[in-house]
Amino acid sequence: MAEWSLFTNHANVLLAITRNPDIRLRELAAEVGISERAVKRIVADLERAGYLQRERHGRRNHYQINTEAAVATPIARGVHLGALITALLPMIAQSI
Repeated sequence: MAEWSLFTNHANVLLAITRNPDIRLRELAAEVGISERAVKRIVADLERAGYLQRERHGRRNHYQINTEAAVATPIARGVHLGALITALLPMIAQSI
């Protein structure tokens, strides 16, 4: 396995949630390859940054991605999260 990854764990968690908005933290951790504690921290970071919202549905969470949120990186200034996800998800879906 590579020592580094092009996508951060934050990006991987966000993309996994985009594919499955009802995913459990345990499933997210397994898919991304990090601990549940790390996933919980990342989800909280993404919420604070305005990239997603979490709603409680019974005993589970449902996540909603804020596609209008601006991507917080100088190179992509003015790009909305929805545009980035729209560009990446078809390629990711093909590799599954």
